[in-house]
Amino acid sequence: MNRREFVALVASVASGLPAAVRAQQAGAIRRIGVLTPLAERDPVGRARIAAFQEGLRELGWIDGHNLRIEYRWAGGNPADARKYATEFAALSPEIILTGGSVLVGPLLQATRTIPIVFVHVPDPVGAGFVDSLSRPGGNATGFVQFEYGLGAKWLELLKQIAPNITRTAILRDPAITAGIGQFGAIQSAAPSLGIEVSPVNLRGDVSELDRVIAAFAGNGNGSVILTGSALSVVHCDLIITLAARHKLPALYFERFFVRAGGLISYGPDLVDQYRQAAKYVDRILKGENPADMPVLTPTKYEMAINLKTAKALGLTVPQALLAQADEVIE
Repeated sequence: MNRREFVALVASVASGLPAAVRAQQAGAIRRIGVLTPLAERDPVGRARIAAFQEGLRELGWIDGHNLRIEYRWAGGNPADARKYATEFAALSPEIILTGGSVLVGPLLQATRTIPIVFVHVPDPVGAGFVDSLSRPGGNATGFVQFEYGLGAKWLELLKQIAPNITRTAILRDPAITAGIGQFGAIQSAAPSLGIEVSPVNLRGDVSELDRVIAAFAGNGNGSVILTGSALSVVHCDLIITLAARHKLPALYFERFFVRAGGLISYGPDLVDQYRQAAKYVDRILKGENPADMPVLTPTKYEMAINLKTAKALGLTVPQALLAQADEVIE
């Protein structure tokens, strides 16, 4: 060990860093990029990044010590997504972590050599991001958000908590394959439940959304399903407010919507996907090829119910449904 390496090792011990970090400290600082679909101050985005950083730390990687992370926040803006994808391709980090179909596409257009680890992408095969789940075959791999078949489950749960509904507005991002695919799955299940479904497109400019939702609610017995997309998170507060204002029972794809006042949610723990993504980043930094690393699907789904919201909507939540919930907000 030379003098410079010895000094670095002593400094890391003094700072209380994990053993794995101390072992790596003498080597070159590794560089990765993180491109997220949300805004920098978005609390959901911050929670996801914190989980990723925690996962890295557990594996011995700490930003500012043996790792340097460049962050970019697209804020639900497709133009920014394309701009930052091009920027990262020029910066040439060793790996790029990203989330959602709206970002993976531009990144793959910008680079076919830099390894990409993605999270919460509903249909990476259908979108053309990977050749197959078991063998991605290119420079991208990661974690599936959920399978389209989950849409049938969403409709069933909504019918259980609000049995009088006969119509459901499906809020979706039509610019991504997932928006179309999720709507198709829900539409296929609707006839067996006696429900008519209508697509409502989400876009960056939501100035017309209040008018559209008000018109839909005016015909009675309506409800809402919010499908997964970056725009769904960006406009979270507005969507929850509109559902409450127009007395529409609404189902969401992630638990944080219910904590923010939504009625019911069902889906995987997407924050945990960021923590799991740290393991894939670690493996690639240690030499593994993303082409050979399988895309993983969720193994556990969670349900949350907000009883305050149910009461405001005049709904009595069945005990059987409450017994299934992982979180009940009273």
